[in-house]
Amino acid sequence: MASRGTHTDVLIVGAGPTGLALALDLARHGVAALVVERGAELFPGSRGKGLQPRTLEVLDDFGVLDRIRAVAGHYPPNLFWKDGAPQGERRMYDPIEPSEAEPYTEALMLPQWHTQRVLYGRLGELGGEVAFGRELVGLTQDEEGVTAEFAAGGPVRARYAVAADGGRSTVRRLLGIGMTGETVDPAPMLVADVRVDGLDREHWHVFPADEGLLAICPLGGTEDFQLVAGFPEGTAVDLTLEGLRTVVAARSHLSAGQLTELRWISEFRPRAALADRFRAGRVFLAGDAAHVHSPAGGQGLNTSVQDAYNLGWKLAAALTGRAGARLLDSYEEERRANAAAMLELSTRVHRGEQRRGRATQQLGLGYRESALSVETRRGLPADALRAGDRAPDGRRGGTRLFDAFRGPHWTLLTVGTDAPLPALAAPVVRIPDYEAYGTGVFLVRPDGYLGWAGATAEGLAGYASDQGLLAP
Repeated sequence: MASRGTHTDVLIVGAGPTGLALALDLARHGVAALVVERGAELFPGSRGKGLQPRTLEVLDDFGVLDRIRAVAGHYPPNLFWKDGAPQGERRMYDPIEPSEAEPYTEALMLPQWHTQRVLYGRLGELGGEVAFGRELVGLTQDEEGVTAEFAAGGPVRARYAVAADGGRSTVRRLLGIGMTGETVDPAPMLVADVRVDGLDREHWHVFPADEGLLAICPLGGTEDFQLVAGFPEGTAVDLTLEGLRTVVAARSHLSAGQLTELRWISEFRPRAALADRFRAGRVFLAGDAAHVHSPAGGQGLNTSVQDAYNLGWKLAAALTGRAGARLLDSYEEERRANAAAMLELSTRVHRGEQRRGRATQQLGLGYRESALSVETRRGLPADALRAGDRAPDGRRGGTRLFDAFRGPHWTLLTVGTDAPLPALAAPVVRIPDYEAYGTGVFLVRPDGYLGWAGATAEGLAGYASDQGLLAP
């Protein structure tokens, strides 16, 4: 636990997926970060259980994808029931075949607590720290840093702070940053982790009923099921085991006794809201503190991890003096627009206006309009890869690109050209022609997006200088 007068480079408030991913990324950069969590332990529930393909790529970069895949499950088909009889199956996702450029195209299912445990374990291996039982009560900042006060224990002084403390963010409230959004559905819902006898684990069981939806889904890597139930607007929801048993018995062919254990439960009303700002001075908002999604689209946790992945390398560059304020300004520019798009997507999926598929994978998201994205080629075809786009994977000349990109560094990539290159503090990878890229010179950011692209390296040195990449 932090003691009075503790100093750190980055204070991260909240040890959910966002905070842990950010701390892990900062640790890879050698940045001292302290995660503070008001709870006595990591969050215990399943809540965000879907890991989209782009998030799997991030986890690959973090070196934990094998651990995730060892315990995660596949999304099972929905099995609809009526009067105790199965009525047929339907896939929730449109299957998309993996390719050389996009090796992960299937969303995996893992309860949030399990994903957090994997991230927490990797953070510990890298020397990172989480201080539990630290409830934030005050936050002030000046030109040189941020001071955080807690209900118990001494203050923490940091050069930067990040709010990763959820949809009811204390940091956001202390900063006076509002959220703009809407209630997606005013009817209450509950989500619970339960044990159930007599249901197979090969299906996501759906029980349509006049009283409201009941859905029971097996959770990969566990013996648990996640139970989701909806209620008419104005209902006082009973969050006890007996209350759940009553719902299950009324809406399905299962008896009350087949629901044997309640392990975690929460009530919510689906909403979509976006913070008015993602930054106030030396404090940044990330994850649910910055955007709150309906769970229907499976985008909340994934968008949150992308926030962390975008912010980590930028904070590291600023803290080491390699880059200035413009780089930190790009976090809000890039991530707020991205989160807004994901909120719209989640809401459409919730309302049945869009099916899960390519759009929910997050592989097509990028930052073409960002000030950090510089495309110097002209006359490109409409479907060409551009600066700001995700850098595709691939294998050429014995090199796997994701292996070359893995780590906290920039990567200078040439494809089908022997163009002379400036001396940069970045590894150089040269591969023959590869249709996913076309021909040219590409500077790949630490978060796997193309920062700069050109037919030759003309103009690259100036861009690299701005990012602190010129070789000493």
